[in-house]
Amino acid sequence: MALSRLWSAFVIIAVVVALIKFCFIESEKQVFTSMVIGKSGDSIKVKESEIPLAPIAVVNGLEKSSRFEYNGLVYKKEGDKIIAVKPQRVDGIIETCKSAVTICLGLIGIMTLFMGFMTIAERAGGIRLLSRIIGPFFTKLFPEVPKNHPSLGHMMMNFSANLLGLDNAATPFGIKAMESLQELNPSKEKATNAQVMFLALHASGLTLIPVSIIALRASTGAKNATDIFIPCMIATFAATMAAMVIVSVRQKINLLRPVIISWVLGISAIIAALVLYLKSLDKNGLESFSGIFGNGLLLLILFLIVLGGLYKRINIFDAFIDGARGGFEVAVRIIPYLVGMLVAISMLRTSGTFDYIIEGIKALFIALGTDTQFVDGLPTALVKPFSGSGARGMMVDTMKTFGADSFAGRLSCILQGSSDTTFYVVAVYFGAVGVKNVRYSIGAMLLADLVGIITSIILAYLFFA
Repeated sequence: MALSRLWSAFVIIAVVVALIKFCFIESEKQVFTSMVIGKSGDSIKVKESEIPLAPIAVVNGLEKSSRFEYNGLVYKKEGDKIIAVKPQRVDGIIETCKSAVTICLGLIGIMTLFMGFMTIAERAGGIRLLSRIIGPFFTKLFPEVPKNHPSLGHMMMNFSANLLGLDNAATPFGIKAMESLQELNPSKEKATNAQVMFLALHASGLTLIPVSIIALRASTGAKNATDIFIPCMIATFAATMAAMVIVSVRQKINLLRPVIISWVLGISAIIAALVLYLKSLDKNGLESFSGIFGNGLLLLILFLIVLGGLYKRINIFDAFIDGARGGFEVAVRIIPYLVGMLVAISMLRTSGTFDYIIEGIKALFIALGTDTQFVDGLPTALVKPFSGSGARGMMVDTMKTFGADSFAGRLSCILQGSSDTTFYVVAVYFGAVGVKNVRYSIGAMLLADLVGIITSIILAYLFFA
């Protein structure tokens, strides 16, 4: 019910905001068109005026060029009039439906490949071996999951792929984990405690090396593209710990057990050591290490899976085909869930709701008399739970507008690396197993996201203010 109410609220709020803009703002007469058939990059006509009535700066600018940007709008001459247009940043409903299906089609090949290898690993006993290794820790964190259950191994594979920034591998591993947990679910349409805990930890987005963020900083002219590396690591680690604590409190899990504390401290020590080593590398060295370590480790895992299958004398290719067939079915099954969620998010963004929220936050902090430079980086944080690509676009736009080395530019990068796309994760993972009642999972994930946002802002002031 929680997801249903939230989805309904998104649609209703978006339509109401668009209706108010259409009725009371002269320059927003195209809002309905933008929401339905608009495409990202389209030019939306905002207003037209006679040349003598246009701003002096615009008139002077158009004498030198056929196009002139001023106050976020693009002006151009058409006869004796000056037309002001603004670019549409987000696809409307129709294009979003196409994009959602395109995403799922892109997942088909990836899901097919990795689900196939996962089936080989299961039949060779590799998943159970992994479950026994991490069992002492995970059985305390997931008390409803039986000891040595295959889902523990699947979850570990997902977390490892996330940690290494291997998004393509993380999704199939994660969906396989959800399917394994669903086998233990007595009420198939209602999320279990274990599923909520798993998705909350997954959505916190713990990643060791934010390579894509570093690359985008370098492409936008940053003097030191890697200077956000440590803040990103700390912020995403804080979000992950927050997710674990929030869900544990709700599920009444005791986190002060020696096994949990020792594992958390051990992981923290490993991450700290890796941070110290990676901090000593330059940008090229960091990118090289990430590519070799992450992709090399993935190839090693695939190699060991096949080797294990040969050792156990199973029919490796038949096992691969059986698993791959399931991967194809899962990728197709999530299409309706993804279309529904992405359309609601598109409506919120094209209606201008996000813009009003950002302006409201800025006005609030101005009224409180506090520093407001962090507000310019917040669009990335607000969009991230809804859309990874949208947040990436916001991050790039912030760096281009304020400068890659500006406070807002750096903060947007830290926010981009502090968490995953909550609503996308909910739609894909719960949709893959047919869970409709997600209980308190969205609230827990968003609260962990909030911890990541607050931590990111604090770190930005500590490192870059």
